[in-house]
Amino acid sequence: MEKELAQSIGQAARQARKSLELTQEDAAERIGVSAEFYARIERGHALPSVPTFARIVAALGVSADTLLGLRPERPERRGDVVPNWTASPPTDSPEVRRLVRRLRRASPATLRLVTLLVKELERLGGGTNDE
Repeated sequence: MEKELAQSIGQAARQARKSLELTQEDAAERIGVSAEFYARIERGHALPSVPTFARIVAALGVSADTLLGLRPERPERRGDVVPNWTASPPTDSPEVRRLVRRLRRASPATLRLVTLLVKELERLGGGTNDE
């Protein structure tokens, strides 16, 4: 029974994540767990704690019933749930989101270096896609 529950949660979480066009890393960041642990949840190899389960529901905009396999995922009717503004597709590309995650963990010296590098690339005309 525990394995079936883990697989149900994992499959529903994967479907919700993909419908939001998120990578596993994006979903893990929104939920507040490591990417490795989130991947184990999606594969049905780990059960989230109740607080983590609640964060999955909120971050991916999927119902608890759907995660638990009690009902299939379907578009919600108006009035069924309060809108979850965090459960929306990202506007940045996966590459930009990956870079931002790395920059959040970077040291101040690394951030200064990256800033100088970007400024120099922009000065040389090779740092923007605005044209």
